[in-house]
Amino acid sequence: MTKKKMLNYINENEDNFEHNIKSLANSRMDLNEEITDKVSEILKNVKEGGNESLFKYMEELDGIKNPSKNLFISQTDIKEAKAKCSEESLQALGLAKKRIEEFHLQQMPKDSLFSDDQKINIKTRWIPLESVGVYIPGGKASYPSSVLMTIIPAQVAGVKNIKATIPCPNNKIDPLVLAALDLCNIEEIYKIGGSHAIAALTWGTETISKVDIIIGPGNKWVAEAKKQVIGNVKIDMIAGPSEILIISDNYSNPEWVAADLIAQAEHDETAQAILITDDISFAKKVDECIRIQISQLSRSMIISESLKNNGYAIVVHNLSKSADIANTIAPEHLSILCKDYEIIEKEIINAGVIFTGVWTPEAMGDYIIGSSHVLPTNGMAKNYSGLSVFNFLRRQSTIMGERETIKTLGPPAVILAECEGLDAHANSIKLRLKD
Repeated sequence: MTKKKMLNYINENEDNFEHNIKSLANSRMDLNEEITDKVSEILKNVKEGGNESLFKYMEELDGIKNPSKNLFISQTDIKEAKAKCSEESLQALGLAKKRIEEFHLQQMPKDSLFSDDQKINIKTRWIPLESVGVYIPGGKASYPSSVLMTIIPAQVAGVKNIKATIPCPNNKIDPLVLAALDLCNIEEIYKIGGSHAIAALTWGTETISKVDIIIGPGNKWVAEAKKQVIGNVKIDMIAGPSEILIISDNYSNPEWVAADLIAQAEHDETAQAILITDDISFAKKVDECIRIQISQLSRSMIISESLKNNGYAIVVHNLSKSADIANTIAPEHLSILCKDYEIIEKEIINAGVIFTGVWTPEAMGDYIIGSSHVLPTNGMAKNYSGLSVFNFLRRQSTIMGERETIKTLGPPAVILAECEGLDAHANSIKLRLKD
């Protein structure tokens, strides 16, 4: 009896190969009008109704009873949560925090000064945003790592006012998430999830003050809400379900490749895991390794459903084609696990992050490497970068000229102003030229 394949196969030998690749790339961008309309309604209600509407959604959607008196995470809650965490897990969080801080500190840009022989001085200064709202994801799993990956870059950038919202279904929350928030010295923590959390952070309520930027990944409701509030508040990106694309040949251990694909698929049923290889027999080995490993994992049902819906093995004649495919898909995570990974890596321009070599599994980047794991999905790696200190900084220029500046640069500026029909602009310069 033939065993059922764990992955969906796309082969370059097929006539419709290019079409299938484009369809795969576009499939992540499907819109759900029902969600769009419902999110719009929630945002409008919280914007107009403030706490009253927010509390209603907390009861209905979060299962929080008596939300007006159960809105905050207290210091007592945090103390009790930390007592439930193992010393080993707290030490691991501490090490991750240290590495994330070190990496982002070296990202910080320096102020600069431009000057030229026209006596122009342009000073550029980097200024941190004043307030940040961090959405800590929940759902199928709990993510204390996301606390560190979102908050630490903001703190390194110099943001002073940071508040967090956390989905607390039926008033339950992972103790290690609270321990991570305490490690980052965050005291303003709200028991809110979903679109109503985004609304509260965007417009504020009688209790929650509005913020300058909202960051952090979430489910499709959160992603849609962040999309709709653009223009009212800055956001980091519209993050959807997790993705990984692995480029591999038979140089790699199929067990390791299978494990890396599974690691992404276990997030939820909408996660995407793709393998590109030039060896069909290797793809089949990976497929069988997936089958074996899944049977030993606690989230096997989620993984199986995820791979059934969004797991693919793309078989090409030559891995030289893999970079083009990867750039078309623009995955959140790209792992290059083949012998000549350096050659392929140079051709990749569209990926949230790239992991090269067999000793750098994507899962390490999720926790301990140092760069933020908040990355663009849904093909948005073509347009966005991963979260960094730059999300929390504004660049401001201060310009100063002298009399000589007007004498030399004023006349051509007048010409350009008059070409645009802006006489007042031209006159502003002409008056100084007469002096």
